[in-house]
Amino acid sequence: MVKPMLEETITELCSAMLPGADCLKVADLGCSAGPNALLVVSEIIDTIDETCRRLKHPPPCLQAFLNDLPGNDFNAIFKYLLPSFYDRLEIEKGNKFAINKCFVAGVAGSFYGSLFPPNSLHFVHSSYAIMWISKAPKELVTKAGTALNKDNICVAKTSPHAAFEAYLDQFKRDFTLFLRCRADEIVPNGRMLLTTMGSIKSNDPLTIWEFVGLKLHDMVAEVL
Repeated sequence: MVKPMLEETITELCSAMLPGADCLKVADLGCSAGPNALLVVSEIIDTIDETCRRLKHPPPCLQAFLNDLPGNDFNAIFKYLLPSFYDRLEIEKGNKFAINKCFVAGVAGSFYGSLFPPNSLHFVHSSYAIMWISKAPKELVTKAGTALNKDNICVAKTSPHAAFEAYLDQFKRDFTLFLRCRADEIVPNGRMLLTTMGSIKSNDPLTIWEFVGLKLHDMVAEVL
């Protein structure tokens, strides 16, 4: 569902930046370390290549920054995933594109803060990452030490209204900081595409995180 939006966004970006930009700089915030870590970069390259052929303009270099928290296994990305990624690029685009047109780097750190120099990014992407707030809201524990969201590890259907408000207030603080930092980092006419989860409705089925919370609760009860 998101792929057409990504293609449209990159096409708009190329039309706005080319000719003029010799190197497009993109960041994938919350890339993780699994097999999907380079999927977005691959789709961006394909869209740039197709758009430039249509515009009859040589494709620019692409510098792709993979961002996640410092505990992410960036070594696995660069040791196991990146070589095969470049091999595929060489087969599909040619040796010159793989070596001289695409550069991938890792940037460790929280996106709830500055990560890049001002006016340095043309495109920012994030998929299912910004719903992770920077910390558990302190309001979840009362002054008397009572847990407001007892038995839950997230906002759940059984959470009281005060817990919803605590999570919402923390998200507002985090997302405001996120947008402020990205506003400094993205160049004029740059683009940003964010995909995240929406709110929980009372008639929705259990989310995966509620299910995990229930299982953890059962394990605690069984002293596992």
